[in-house]
Amino acid sequence: MPFSFQKYCLGLICFVSFALFPLTTSQQTHANDIKLPMLGDTTSGIVSLQQEHELGRAWLKMFRSRVATHNDPLTQDYIENLVYRLASHSELVDRRLELILINNPTMNAFAVPGGVVGVHTGLFLYAENEAQLASVLAHELAHLSQRHFARNLANQKASSYTSMAGMLVGLILAATVGGDAGMAAMTMSQASAIDSGLRFSRQYEQEADRLGIDTLYRADMDPNAVPAMFERMLAATRYIGRRPPEFLLTHPLSEKRVADARGRTSQLPPRYYPDNLDYHLIRARALIAIDGNAQRSINRFNNELQGHSLSTQAATYGLALAQSAAGKHQEARKNLQTLLDKSPQRFIYQFSAIELDRASENFDRAFTIISKLNEDYPNSYPLKTELAETLLQNRQYAKSEQVLETLAQQRPNDPNVWFELAETSGLAGDIPGVHIARAEYYILTGVFGKAREQLRYARKLVHQNFKLTAVIDQRLLDLNTMEAKMKKL
Repeated sequence: MPFSFQKYCLGLICFVSFALFPLTTSQQTHANDIKLPMLGDTTSGIVSLQQEHELGRAWLKMFRSRVATHNDPLTQDYIENLVYRLASHSELVDRRLELILINNPTMNAFAVPGGVVGVHTGLFLYAENEAQLASVLAHELAHLSQRHFARNLANQKASSYTSMAGMLVGLILAATVGGDAGMAAMTMSQASAIDSGLRFSRQYEQEADRLGIDTLYRADMDPNAVPAMFERMLAATRYIGRRPPEFLLTHPLSEKRVADARGRTSQLPPRYYPDNLDYHLIRARALIAIDGNAQRSINRFNNELQGHSLSTQAATYGLALAQSAAGKHQEARKNLQTLLDKSPQRFIYQFSAIELDRASENFDRAFTIISKLNEDYPNSYPLKTELAETLLQNRQYAKSEQVLETLAQQRPNDPNVWFELAETSGLAGDIPGVHIARAEYYILTGVFGKAREQLRYARKLVHQNFKLTAVIDQRLLDLNTMEAKMKKL
């Protein structure tokens, strides 16, 4: 791979994701005694909010170059909206957030300074409802809002740069292949450096617990989901045995933390919190991604329908999706239609009807549904991607390219959009467009050499188009600036 991972890892040795800290569990300080950082304190002098933002985006480029993200626009859109909802009710000042979704069965989520939030699909295996999923996300947002990374630097004047780099490698490996390899990446000397510098981590965890509960309550979501999710994590530890879930390697739990969370939520005024069916439908999609095999998913959802299920509607929905993936389109349509008959206006059902029509090459019906939905959801990210894919499968390549170009303007930092645009531009015969889209994809995944190469290819092809040539020249200058910044970090 042309991208030098080690070079940029060493360039980021002053930066470490809080998600990597193996946090301790006992705590003597009462939650109400915790003081939030002041904007004028030494934290801002060491690492500014803008520096955190740039560090986080640099790390994100590295992460994307090493870890395959999960490309499901419907799931991505759901979690993005949930994170933004929580952020709007949190203490977070800088709300420039980026969500990365990883198809990994481990229970894990992490927050990287600068507003990068990572979620493993494995969280859906453990969270029984939306509030429990949100409890994990709110906890991570609290780590960001309280700037625990910067505060840790302020309190640790002498850290081992090598250990910081090793921890960064560990997080990326853990997300790639699971925790064993990731933890193995940390040597004994690194582990010693980590342990000696975490005297403040217990306070950080207590802050995150307290603020996560407050965020849920303000967002009109059940704060009791925090201790409930804690208890599910502890139960998972007992079931798994000696190896705890991935999340608990960096966020260890104790019975005291669960009790503290219970005590805090009991002081809040009681409310009624209805369950959100959309969570269970998205969960079904995540379980299918985790299974990675249509027949395995069919068996899973049939077993749920015959036994215990968190939601029979979601189990029926998952069965329909799995049947469609197995090529059993008629059976899938029958199950999906039963859901549509009960809730004809539910977006997720209608969206999946489009997916099913496209898979069975019933393009006319797919376009009809898209046209109707577009009236109510004109800016829907998943709907636009589905339109582009349906046009592509119907061999309307130029129209598909136009849709993706519009989407790329709306989501310029989404590498999946640029990847799809590059492929579609090639089928549409737009060779300069292929190179430009590939360049943007490589920029977002930190492979600057290939990005520059693609931009130069495009420039040669459009040398008589002065306007486009000027745009490409500016992008090459932007690339030089980005690369220089990465080297300085």
